[in-house]
Amino acid sequence: MDTGSDTEERELVARAAGGDRAAVADVVRLLQDPIYRLALRMVWRPADAEDATQEILLRVVGNLASFRGEAKLTTWAYRIGVNYLLNLKRRTPQEAQQLSLDEFGEGLRDGLADEDYRGPEAALLTHETRLNCSQAMLQCLSRDERVAYVLSDVFEVSSEEAAWIVDASPAAYRKRVERAKRRLGNFLRSTCGLANPDAFCRCSRRVEKAVELGRVDPRRPAFATHPVTPGGRGVAEAEQQMIRLHDAAAVLVAHPDYAAPQAKMEAIVGLLRSGRFPLLE
Repeated sequence: MDTGSDTEERELVARAAGGDRAAVADVVRLLQDPIYRLALRMVWRPADAEDATQEILLRVVGNLASFRGEAKLTTWAYRIGVNYLLNLKRRTPQEAQQLSLDEFGEGLRDGLADEDYRGPEAALLTHETRLNCSQAMLQCLSRDERVAYVLSDVFEVSSEEAAWIVDASPAAYRKRVERAKRRLGNFLRSTCGLANPDAFCRCSRRVEKAVELGRVDPRRPAFATHPVTPGGRGVAEAEQQMIRLHDAAAVLVAHPDYAAPQAKMEAIVGLLRSGRFPLLE
């Protein structure tokens, strides 16, 4: 259904908050992919992003009665999602190690091959290495810097909206974004051959080491074969965007338009329709 206008969104939410199970399902389907992509950028691994998305969507549905239309529904849901993700007890490996970008860069030097990988599925695994690496480097930022960068440069949310999402003043939010951009830009220009041809690292020369360390699974690539939103960018389109832009930010932005796993989302809808969720009792 078309939920493009503010009025339609408010009407949809009102029906959902009133217990209309079809409307609740529509809300979940409207939000599932944006929330999943937010979670994926924050927690790195798809399995963890699935779990976080489920928890966030349940919180969103549980709070629909408090929606007042002060922001777009997706923006309002981002605020709930960001609050959950910033306070998540589970830590990514980089967070657990308190890994800095400098330390991450030194790790990239270790095992860098002299020549490009030309083994089975070379193009696919090179894509997977790039996508996995750019996800991992985000985890070296503090959570507040990471979410500020993702909202600003990946999702292109305005600074006013993003400040509201993270519950900060616009000035404080912009400082976080500037700090994150500066740190990531310096790192990419000194390390990543995609951002700077003179830098030492090449995705195609990291493939074998990434496979050896278990960061890339040749049998089940986590990102390069990930389902995308219908009509959204795939890996090839994202790669072309990165080539056209050819700057440090493009390396991090140029990901496919990942879709939330349909089976998990249908399970959420099934739970909400089961009568066991308080909103719909």
